[in-house]
This record gives sequence, C-alpha cells and structure tokens, in this order.
Amino acid sequence: MNNFYVTRPYLLFAVCPLILNFLAGCGSHSGEVQPDASHPVMSIGSSAPDFSLPGVDGKDHTLSEYAGSKVLAIVFDCNHCPESHLYESRIRKLYDDYHEKGVALIAVSPNNPAQIHYADLAWSDSNDSLVEMQDRASTRHIEYPYLYDGDAQTLTAKLGAVATPQIFVFDQSRKLRYEGRIDDNVRADQVKSQDARSAIDALLGDKPVTVATTPVSGCATVWNAKAPAEDPDLTKANAEPVIVTMTTPEILKKLRTNGTGKILLVNFWATWCGPCVAEFPELQDTYRMYKGRGLGLVAVSEDVPEAKPDVFAFLKKNHATSVNYLFASDDTSAVQDSFDKQMSGAVPYTLLLGPVGDVLYQEQGEITMPKLRRTILANLPDDKDHPGQQAYWQQTLQ
Repeated sequence: MNNFYVTRPYLLFAVCPLILNFLAGCGSHSGEVQPDASHPVMSIGSSAPDFSLPGVDGKDHTLSEYAGSKVLAIVFDCNHCPESHLYESRIRKLYDDYHEKGVALIAVSPNNPAQIHYADLAWSDSNDSLVEMQDRASTRHIEYPYLYDGDAQTLTAKLGAVATPQIFVFDQSRKLRYEGRIDDNVRADQVKSQDARSAIDALLGDKPVTVATTPVSGCATVWNAKAPAEDPDLTKANAEPVIVTMTTPEILKKLRTNGTGKILLVNFWATWCGPCVAEFPELQDTYRMYKGRGLGLVAVSEDVPEAKPDVFAFLKKNHATSVNYLFASDDTSAVQDSFDKQMSGAVPYTLLLGPVGDVLYQEQGEITMPKLRRTILANLPDDKDHPGQQAYWQQTLQ
C-alpha cells in the first residue's frame, strides 16, 4: 500500500526572512527574523514553562519528563523550512553528542499546516502536520522527541519562538540561559561560531554562558491568529481557465522527448479509474508546490473523446491549470504506443522526465507521493537563496 500525505484544501501563509548574509530560507527575504510584538521572546533567566504536546511517537510529552536531565534544549524545527533541512544533521549530532552527557534535546514544530502557502512548500516534500512529521521522523531517522504545537501554539507563544530553526537552552533548575541560532552559518562548512554547543558545554561545566542571545534566521513562525484568509496561489489557480486539448500520436511522441529544458511530470489517468481520481488532487498540489521552480505537469486522460464534458468537469472541479490532454481516438493502444511502446494499458501511469526526456521516476499504478516529491526536489537545481537543497534531497533518496 502506498503512503499518502493528508490532502490540504488550503495552504496558507508563511514568511521566511533571513539574517545578515544567510542565504537559505523560504518566502520573502528581508534580513534578520524579528520577534512578533504579541509574542516576545522569553527573557534570559526565566523559568521553563510547563507543556504537554503530542509527539511523532504517538505519546504526549511534558516538561516533567525531562526533570532528570542537567540541561534541556528545545529546538524549534519544522518539515517545510529549507533552512531546517540544512540544520537537520546538526540537530541530530547535538542529540548524539550530548544525550548521554545529561542533555535532553527535543524538537518542536510551531506551525499549523493550514497556514502554509504553496510557495512555502516549494523546497519541501511535505507540510507541517503531525502525520507528515511522523513520516519525516521515520524517513530521516529522527530519534529525539519531535513534538507538534501547531494547533494552540502554547509552548511556541510562551517562549516567543521567532523562527525555525531556533534553540532555547535551560539549565538544571530550568532557567533559560541561551536562546537564538544553533550556529552562525546555514552552510555547515562555513560555520565559525558554535553558539548552542558553547552554551551547552558551559552549563555542563557549571560555568556561565558568555553569549546568552544571538539573532535568528530561517522561516518565521506563522502565528495562527495572524495568518491571511487564503493562499494567493490557490486564489490564482481558481481564477485561471481550465483547458482540455485533444491529443494525437504526434503530440504524445513529442511529449515523450520533453524538450522543454525543465523537469516534466506526465500522468496518464481516466475518470473511470478510482486510484486516478483519488490521487489527482495531490498531483495538482504537487504541481502548485513546485511550479514556481520550473516543474511542468501534463495530465493525459484516456477517456474516450465523447467523455470530454465529464473530463472537463472533473478537471474544473480540481482547478487543474496544468496542460490537460484527452485522447482524440478510441484506439487507446495506438495512441499510447506513440508515447511509449513499453507502456501497458493500465492507469494511472506516471513519469517524471528530465530536461532531455530521461526518466527520473516511473510508476505504474498509484503514485508513491513522498518518493515522487523527493525525486522532483532532488532534480530541481538550487537557486542563490537556497543553497544545498538539491544535495539534501538527493541524499534522502539514497
């Protein structure tokens, strides 16, 4: 059975400004992430607030659970943020290096998936729901507690978490001794100041933390009460016309070679195919997530030409602004052969084609959506604001 992500009817607002010369982040880029006026960052010396949050392990986690640890580190992290991706291995190494030395490290996702834009998912395979956090934890082998605070944002508000990633380090009496960045550069090979490690080492050695606060970059916390009503990308998709073009063997033969110079996703489907209909909304979600980065989508209906009204109605219902083809002939075998003679008559059938027609992903039957999205991300080139993303996603496929 394929693993499917929860369909998101509305993906709303997230902002990811950057600090200083940092290049990674998502959404807009406007320098250091500033605290929200309604949620000030907890002052150094304040006591850790109590909490009870669900984790990816299916259990609720509380502050008292970590009472025996000399140091408590709370890292705000999330699935969708590209800077969080690049800090993932460093957070894991913090856990590996310190959990046997009396340091409890937990990660907390602060965002509600209903508040995230399609544009903010352009560098991610998933949103920030607890279900998708569980998938990430399993895929990326996250062993430390990974907790969800997106519904009420109680702990997020009490600490005044600015962005992901951001770390809060408490001493044995659970007084805050450090908050801010994990280190000073999103590029691991260019780090000069190990800020979080310095704070933890000081506390383990019963010494004062010399630098107690540092500025934060990354994806700004999306506060539920301040999120806009609707994703502008969804509004735009709803307003764009839905077009169905009758296709011919000549068109499909050219389609197979791609020739667009970009990554192209091709999906053969039909209105009478249950799995096709079920996965189609997520296919459109995927297209909207990566469209701005150059991904193309062609949906080819294998319905008979007389079914064009039904095909059009289905596509319109799903706001399918992709390129949409419908077989112009009842001789489906001949039309299919023009695209790929190795293609069977069964649908759904999905291909991800490279810029010169090379096959990057192929699936006969239901799409394994997480693998498809990771393959797309592993083949989309970096831009200047998001270095390291292609390498990160290539590593997830290994």
